Amino acid sequence: MAEEKKKDHGKWFREMKSELKKVVWPTGKDTAKNTGTVLLCSLCVGACIWVFDAVAMLAVKSLLGVFAG
Repeated sequence: MAEEKKKDHGKWFREMKSELKKVVWPTGKDTAKNTGTVLLCSLCVGACIWVFDAVAMLAVKSLLGVFAG
């Protein structure tokens, strides 16, 4: 049984190595471009959330001010 597991592990590693040879890895330029895109999108989404939060906080404070006094 242990011998079968060793064979299965060996087969799995051979297949994994074979599949990894088929992968087209991105160049450094592609990686930098994609990283820049992700950072820019993250900043845009963060800015939208920040603006929405500020507007929502202002609305809540205004409503509390109207009903509190």
